[in-house]
Amino acid sequence: MLAGAWPEHYRGILEANNAHPPMVLRLNTRRRPPDDYLRDLTAAGLGGVLADWSAHAGSVAVVLERPVSVAALPGFKEGWVSVQDAGAQLAPRLLNVEPGMRVLDACAAPGSKTSHLLEAAAGPLDLTAVDVDGGRLGRVAENLQRLGLTARLAAADVRDPAAFWDGRPYDRILVDAPCSGTGVIRRHPDIKLLRRPEDVAAFSRTQLEILEAAFGMLAPGGRLLYATCSALPAENEAVAARLLDGLPQARAVSLPTGDGSAPGAIATGVGMQLLCGGAAGSDGFYYACLEKTTRGT
Repeated sequence: MLAGAWPEHYRGILEANNAHPPMVLRLNTRRRPPDDYLRDLTAAGLGGVLADWSAHAGSVAVVLERPVSVAALPGFKEGWVSVQDAGAQLAPRLLNVEPGMRVLDACAAPGSKTSHLLEAAAGPLDLTAVDVDGGRLGRVAENLQRLGLTARLAAADVRDPAAFWDGRPYDRILVDAPCSGTGVIRRHPDIKLLRRPEDVAAFSRTQLEILEAAFGMLAPGGRLLYATCSALPAENEAVAARLLDGLPQARAVSLPTGDGSAPGAIATGVGMQLLCGGAAGSDGFYYACLEKTTRGT
């Protein structure tokens, strides 16, 4: 599947999938400045460097020289840092959240992007985090508590808005959809054995259903960010394109692929793709940004 999707890149993807992934931290600069935290790491006998492109992405990513337990990380309990791949740290900038906005994280667990949205905003957000798995939603609550953040949590299927939605549109929606995980094989090598070709079609149907439901809750002029950790176009640009074809009030927003915020990002028909082990050294991620207009309503 990867060879067919990325004939010019798949050998590099396969090599990256077989490599040991780096441990990457997201630094909450409101709690600890980057230079101070690098000194904290040195004092703890740990080495780390800033991802040189992450500041352009509106985030500060620290790449550790070697993986360690979170208990060994300076300031982890205090909420100075979270474990999150640098590619995943693009979401708040692409979604462009602003203080006071009403925000929906439609597939929130385990909560890394939920907490990052709250950290990245320059002021408070009215954020609702939804996940179909109540048990995994508990991990969202744990992350928020550790970081001193607040959000409304709802165990529900986003495809059933009546189960959690009060009818007031959202200004911003993040859909980090369930997917094949083909962009994070280096972190979950069992995907090579467990994933089957027919799974991709099933995922793409679910992804479109989630997108359609979420878009229906978006305010006119609002922005929806579709994200996956898949490297397969059938789950990514093809799904976003089907939504655009079916909804005349939806339009694609161009994403930055040449401003230094996502080295090696490939502009696709809709959105952009980061490939595992590319110039950014990140996992594989896809992003597409959609805006609701008044056209067709």
